[in-house]
Amino acid sequence: MPDLEKELNPMQAAAARTVDGPVLILAGAGSGKTRTLIYRIANMLEQGIDPWNIMAITFTNKAAKEMRDRVRDMMKTDADRIWVSTFHSTCLRIMFKFAEYLGYTSSFEIADTSDQKSILKDIYKDLNVDRKMYPEKRVLNAISHAKDELIGPEEYEKENKGDYSKEMLIRFYKEYQSRLKKNNSMDFDDLIMNTVTLFKENKEALEYYQERFKYIMVDEYQDTNTAQFELVRLLAGKYKNLCVVGDDDQSIYRFRGANIHNILNFEKTYPEARVIKLEENYRSTSNILEAANSVIRNNTQRKAKSLWTENPAGALIHFKQLDTAIGEASYIADEIREKVSRGGRKYGDFAVLIRTNVQSKELEDAFRVRGIEYDLVKGLRFWDTKVIKDLTAYMMTVADGRNDIRTLRVINTPSRGIGAASVEKCVVFSTANGYSLLETTGIAERVPTMNSKAVNAMHGFYDLIAGIRENMASKSLSGVLEEIIEKTGYMDWLEEKSENEEKFFEATEYINKLKETLDIYEEETEEPSLVDFMRVNGIEGNNLDKVGDGDETDKVLIMTMHNAKGLEFPNVYMAGVEEGLFPGFATMTSDDEFAMEEERRLCYVAITRAREELSITCARQRMINGETRYSNPSRFIREIPIGLLDMKVTPVKRSYDDAPKASSRQIARSAFNAAPSAFSSGFKKRSLAESAKAPDYGVGDRVLHFKFGEGTVKDIVNGGRDYEVTVDFDNSGTKKMFAGFAKLKKL
Repeated sequence: MPDLEKELNPMQAAAARTVDGPVLILAGAGSGKTRTLIYRIANMLEQGIDPWNIMAITFTNKAAKEMRDRVRDMMKTDADRIWVSTFHSTCLRIMFKFAEYLGYTSSFEIADTSDQKSILKDIYKDLNVDRKMYPEKRVLNAISHAKDELIGPEEYEKENKGDYSKEMLIRFYKEYQSRLKKNNSMDFDDLIMNTVTLFKENKEALEYYQERFKYIMVDEYQDTNTAQFELVRLLAGKYKNLCVVGDDDQSIYRFRGANIHNILNFEKTYPEARVIKLEENYRSTSNILEAANSVIRNNTQRKAKSLWTENPAGALIHFKQLDTAIGEASYIADEIREKVSRGGRKYGDFAVLIRTNVQSKELEDAFRVRGIEYDLVKGLRFWDTKVIKDLTAYMMTVADGRNDIRTLRVINTPSRGIGAASVEKCVVFSTANGYSLLETTGIAERVPTMNSKAVNAMHGFYDLIAGIRENMASKSLSGVLEEIIEKTGYMDWLEEKSENEEKFFEATEYINKLKETLDIYEEETEEPSLVDFMRVNGIEGNNLDKVGDGDETDKVLIMTMHNAKGLEFPNVYMAGVEEGLFPGFATMTSDDEFAMEEERRLCYVAITRAREELSITCARQRMINGETRYSNPSRFIREIPIGLLDMKVTPVKRSYDDAPKASSRQIARSAFNAAPSAFSSGFKKRSLAESAKAPDYGVGDRVLHFKFGEGTVKDIVNGGRDYEVTVDFDNSGTKKMFAGFAKLKKL
């Protein structure tokens, strides 16, 4: 039997002993949260509580399995009688029992992503709606967000009636939900929303599960959304033996619907709740913890706590500001290689944390050049992203044209009226007659049963490639890329397909990095060749860009800070910690007063991933949108006491979050030197002296925005590279935006 006093620290033991009534366990990073929960369950079983009456909700199946296995190992009991599962698994089991009450049959099905897209495809067709105006991701995200907030189609219509920008989304939601029900299907969001509806409408069902689950525990409570909060509140409503575990300082998933107020307001919901803080950290050195504490104290939306440890002070936080992003990546790669060569470290001991996947390009190149094994965790490698695969396929088709796989990828990208059936006919013909697919498109009239429209489309593709190839001799490699983008209309097509400005911006950043890489290759190579460039970078099917064989764990890990949550490493590098990147420009200019606090929580999470050594790097200049932008070290670095850093930076002198919005925008402009410029299909770099094209509307004009609807232009300011426009929207309030991004249409 577990000895709580000997095997846990005093606060952990208090949390494990407190079984009755509502309990909030604030578990700081590395404070032994999972161990405490296991001992708490073991203590409940030892007290004679029936496993049947215990419920533990986790966010992943892996965490649920780990909890069951560890309880079984400790107590030598049948842990399977404890209901340990995720929110969705829990609701699925409940729905199987009570689905008929809500108008479904007991054999209802779960609609996965492909099912959702199939339903939307039919809706687009039936409503005669252009999916370019309402991309499916935008529609599905809107529906999912509504369900997270327990807002059904009818209520959604009432709340948004009169909002021009939501009229079509209302129709989509109603049609989507109707077709799901008609097909006896629920999507994953329905599982939770329908279970809440069941409990509110069916007292018998609610009482059954309240009696079943007399003791409830919820892990990672800071990540719960409104629907999950209400589900837990209803289940615990009778006995109120509810224990929630989490850390508000690690709430970083608001973009997924997480509501930090669930944990911040727990004591308002349950005034009799006992709050227990786990603040002793077993993971990191005291210097790392002091740095983390110093940063997170600048937030106002948090419960007061401070991590501490009995571990040694350890090394100072290594801070290094490099001239360029390429230099930053080289510095990190060289440092890691040197530490491994000195002995005592392996590559698997290192993690490089980045704010966005776009940053991985320079790091990947630096590691590959040095022969360092690495893996990009839960993200696409630079060369595997769709936009890069598309454009490199075009470049290989232009340069060589013998690889049918490349040609197949781009033959109808962007769409040029070439159907799958016509492509298949060409493939069969080329295989039978020894031609490449590209060659066949040039003689498409010889392909049996090919109609004249398809022949013309094939000839158009062939002429496009041949024309670009003809101009190759007089162009640089990046010039060839620019011509491909311009003549195919790729940027316009990409903008139409992107569900929001951020995604479009990210995609264009990938293209900029490809262009920059081409320029560097051409400068450093005596006889540059497009085909050789592709082979060097692993595009032609060799293993240079694949995860290495052998020990899969002995690799440097590159991952976003979001993906690093829950993990820990002996050595951590935080890269790109500079104003405009982390925090990002959108956060710095946001009207949301708490957007910066979420970024700071993300910084806190990143810092506390390090056990022994933490290095923070940034670049003075970085290519953003094809232009060199100059940045200062992030405010988050300047919130760390100077004495904890091995390189001095100017400390923060005031709270940025308390500054007026005008100051925030000025900071953003200073960090970037200018607002982001508009993207053009030609994708050409704009000189510093060149001004953006003036919009075709003026102050007082009525305009239309794809998201905010109609409004009146109140102000236009020339920012050099783009115009900042202030618009008073009829239903969305006053917004400031850049003309190049906003794509406002004059009415």
